[in-house]
Amino acid sequence: MAYRKTPAELARLSSAREHLVQQATDVVADVGWAQASVNAVAAAAGIAAGSVYQHFPSKAALAVEVFRRASGREVEVLGEVLRSPGDPVERLARGVEVFARRSLERRGLAYALLAAPAEPAVGAERLEYRRRYRTLFAEVVGEGVASGALPPQNAEVTAAALTGAIGEVLVDPLGAPDGDSAEALVAELTAMSLRCLGTGQVPAD
Repeated sequence: MAYRKTPAELARLSSAREHLVQQATDVVADVGWAQASVNAVAAAAGIAAGSVYQHFPSKAALAVEVFRRASGREVEVLGEVLRSPGDPVERLARGVEVFARRSLERRGLAYALLAAPAEPAVGAERLEYRRRYRTLFAEVVGEGVASGALPPQNAEVTAAALTGAIGEVLVDPLGAPDGDSAEALVAELTAMSLRCLGTGQVPAD
């Protein structure tokens, strides 16, 4: 009969895996993907390097998990804002603001998720999550057009433009921890997004 792990063993392994992913996320936020070696992650987690492979078959697999967890959370938060009740233009502006603020609060991690050089497997995930952001924006832009809150436009094109522009605006500040004022940057980014949408609204101070 094949050996089966007990519930206690499974719980211990699950807890150890979660701890490893959390520590790997912190290492990536501090030093980026290239420097987040298995040895560095293992040291941060307080385990032997070989123990990492009990949970992940390779460094790339661990990196993908880190990316999926962190990016998944950002997509979830943005979705909560964009899909909340209320005026679609206000929700779009609020979504941009929340995304930018969260990025600027943890610049190292946000830079890693958005732009830092990474292994091909992480690059593929990055493209997939950009599609998810575009889908969220497109839903609300389409709603705004249908309700008359926004001028007629191709929601998919506008969503792609917004996604790309937001990332491009944030890249340099995220790579410079002592860079631009977060408040000023968020205000400028939100105003730019509203112009991209074709609305004359200006975000409130």
